[in-house]
Amino acid sequence: MREDLWKTGIGMTSQRTRERLLERLFEEGIRNLHVLEAIRRTPRHLFLDEALAHRAYEDTALPIGHNQTLSQPYIVARMTELLLGGGPLDKVLEVGTGSGYQTAILAQVVERVFTVERIMPLQERAKAVLKEIDVRNVVYRHADGNWGWPQYGPYDAILVTAAPAEVPTELLGQLAEGGRMVIPVGEHEQFLTLVTREGDQFIRRQVEPVRFVPLLAGAISF
Repeated sequence: MREDLWKTGIGMTSQRTRERLLERLFEEGIRNLHVLEAIRRTPRHLFLDEALAHRAYEDTALPIGHNQTLSQPYIVARMTELLLGGGPLDKVLEVGTGSGYQTAILAQVVERVFTVERIMPLQERAKAVLKEIDVRNVVYRHADGNWGWPQYGPYDAILVTAAPAEVPTELLGQLAEGGRMVIPVGEHEQFLTLVTREGDQFIRRQVEPVRFVPLLAGAISF
């Protein structure tokens, strides 16, 4: 991760601004030091349009176009922390590349990230930003995320950044024994859900209410 990229903004990327964000996340219950360090090191403003960059270090979701959002830092940290709860991870599937910010956080705390995005322009931009900040352990696929990426499964963990009405069966089948999936589930009322695989059983635990864009079917190339 190239630390010099913090210097591409003025004020918004100051050490004090970043430290305030980390203090807020700690106050909200984030305790995993690897996750907090990844957020400290990641230049969130680069994942936003210039007009919104001054808000990058607020703990809030922000639009990234195509009716999609950049999740608030707390949610990114919480989902990543839950994913790491079972120990070190090698192969992780991310469903919904979006801006690439969650991808960047994951890439710093696991060995390999396989990320799927249905909207090609979003993924192309994410790839460019992740290359710019020297993230190299990510493989990309443009496809319908409901089907995951069976070619490289099973995965030690799966993180989903959009909300289906129910957990997709295809994703459950790509979770390794003992693996963990973190996924928002629901339509009108959504809950961040932790799914743990024990043999043929999938143990589900609702963690907290959330608000995500829906997990849609199909892939878009424009």
